[in-house]
Amino acid sequence: MNYLEFEKPLAEIEGKAEELRAMARANPEMDVEREAQALDRKAEALLRDLYKGLSAWRKCQVARHPDRPHCRDYIETLFTEFTPLAGDRNFADDHAIMGGLARFNDRPVVVIGQEKGHDTKSRIERNFGMARPEGYRKAIRLMDLAHRFGLPVITLIDTPGAYPGKGAEERGQSEAIARSTQKCLEVAVPLVSVVIGEGGSGGAVALATANRLAMLEHSVYSVISPEGCASILWKDAEKMREAAEALRLTAQDLHKLGVADRIIPEPLGGAQRGREATVEAVGKAIAAMLKELDGKDGAALVTDRRAKFLNIGARGLAA
Repeated sequence: MNYLEFEKPLAEIEGKAEELRAMARANPEMDVEREAQALDRKAEALLRDLYKGLSAWRKCQVARHPDRPHCRDYIETLFTEFTPLAGDRNFADDHAIMGGLARFNDRPVVVIGQEKGHDTKSRIERNFGMARPEGYRKAIRLMDLAHRFGLPVITLIDTPGAYPGKGAEERGQSEAIARSTQKCLEVAVPLVSVVIGEGGSGGAVALATANRLAMLEHSVYSVISPEGCASILWKDAEKMREAAEALRLTAQDLHKLGVADRIIPEPLGGAQRGREATVEAVGKAIAAMLKELDGKDGAALVTDRRAKFLNIGARGLAA
């Protein structure tokens, strides 16, 4: 288990409980289970206290936790007959965005998601979930395919933002993001999105301009990272805590503003402590969102999507 900075006291308690059990395994005559269980109860109480009222900055840390389920985990568990499609038919295949044809609850769909990778090798291969222009052009190609065959589109959002490198900019990064966002608004099929970790900047919006948007309880979604915001506004990246609060990037804030349509509860301690339960909850949310859109024709779906984005913020202003 990887512990976050604010979880260090919890790490000490859980570490002591594990040490006791390791000693008992080495020496079966030792009876330490009562002490270990007492530490377990203390750890659970502390865990509840730590996660009872997470600040925006701590939610950012949880959203970035390396042990959270990633896009590939959701696809492998929730979808069957997944057939990946690669390349943008123009330049290359971007591994930061994965997608293809699949079945969700035995229903043919197109699924597209941002994959960060789970170890050093895969993170480098996936560019830490930061897509280049060809990644967004691949997404456009997949959405065109879904539109042509009348297949719902499901997108899984988890990126710190689009890749800002020189090559990406030379190949038209901003244009690719804009066209992907435009394509989201145009496709005459149901489009639902789930923010499973970070939803960073235009790199997230390009796939999340959907009829319905769900966010995991401890996920975040914002126009810029707290560190980037602090560097611009205060010339000091260390003010990221203040920036996180000001950005209103938590699922709870965005639900109030009408950006997120629903919040998916996470297990106590975050998705990283209950991966299977989290994936199952996301599957149920996707099914519910698709059901809400059943029966609407293409024109109604496009109108619904445009109206959603034109009305963003109205709920928060009214309150």
